[in-house]
Amino acid sequence: MRPHRPVLLGLTLTLALAGPAGAEGPIRIGEINSYSGIGAPFTLPYRAAVEMAVDQINAGGGVNGRRLEVLFRDDRGQPAEAIKHAQELVTADGVTLLAGGFLSNVGLAISDWARQHRVMYVAAEPLTEALTWSQGHPWVVRVRPNTYEQGRMLAERAAKTGHVRWATIGPNYEYGKRAWETFRDRLRELRPGVEVVGEHWPALGKLEPGPYVTAILGERPDALYVSLFGSDWLAFVREANKRGLFQKMFVVGILLGEPEYIDPLKTEAPEGMLVTGYPWYAIAAPAHRRWVEAFRQRTSAEPRLGSLVGYITVLSIAEALRRAGPDLDADRLSAAFRGLGVETPIGPITFRAVDGQSTMGAWVGTTRLDRARGVGVMGEYEYVPGEGVLPPADEILKMRAGH
Repeated sequence: MRPHRPVLLGLTLTLALAGPAGAEGPIRIGEINSYSGIGAPFTLPYRAAVEMAVDQINAGGGVNGRRLEVLFRDDRGQPAEAIKHAQELVTADGVTLLAGGFLSNVGLAISDWARQHRVMYVAAEPLTEALTWSQGHPWVVRVRPNTYEQGRMLAERAAKTGHVRWATIGPNYEYGKRAWETFRDRLRELRPGVEVVGEHWPALGKLEPGPYVTAILGERPDALYVSLFGSDWLAFVREANKRGLFQKMFVVGILLGEPEYIDPLKTEAPEGMLVTGYPWYAIAAPAHRRWVEAFRQRTSAEPRLGSLVGYITVLSIAEALRRAGPDLDADRLSAAFRGLGVETPIGPITFRAVDGQSTMGAWVGTTRLDRARGVGVMGEYEYVPGEGVLPPADEILKMRAGH
């Protein structure tokens, strides 16, 4: 494997160059994402960081002497809209690869289109493990840790609490179902006596919280697993706070320590939840601190997890383009991503050769109120590297053989 390239965060990002940028036309990236609707709290900070990374790379001379150019498209959370954009970006706009994605069902649709047309797709956010496993193919890789990884991280901690009676609530689509199933299955492995007393699946973006809170309270679980997010989560919290739900059961929330979803609640944020998230305010690594300061200076805003994911996505694409060399067809890009090492603000990650899943990890901790800032934050957290919870290569090959 080639050695990692140095990254000067907040200043100029230097990659291997071959002549002055602009000697050839730009390398175009087609970025499809849910920039409106329920995804906006994540995807707008994501876009700001994508633009930041591209500007840094171009200021340093581009990639192999060529500038990067990103064409942004809004899929509006609809698979059909995403596929329309993919078709236009590739055939009319001449992009070299596709990137982005927020909702799991949309990401799966883009990935399937990329498979059929042999176009490289770098999935940033869609979290269903099917993307790189049962429905994986040579032309898709993913940046973020998936539902399987985060579910297992949370289950390892939740099993130690001793809670037996569990209920769940989450959006009724691929992400919500798999987020629960992977957590539940690992929890049962660790604590065989676990009982599921209720499952609740509201339509995404349409939660009417009252009846769901009533039903959950009526089931009297010891603990509740939540995969809601965005406006659904905010509505649920406000109704649950009125009814004392968080005082009556232990709550586990995948993603719910991310600033995107905890900051809007301000002092309404529940305390004592076990969550995955992003405690950017407490991560002491110098590279990360430099990146946070650079993002703040550029945007006059605090980073979100979307910001970090957007930045790492562009770093990963740039390094794969550099590795692939001048001939940027999909097969060369696919090969370039396999085993690719990338230096990031949170340390090195690798895209696994067997499945294209990156080893980016996640932070697991417990929520509490920071009264000085007036928001919920993560405390007692740890960073769990992705490689520690990913299945071995032989299991991935069995998943793909069965598809």
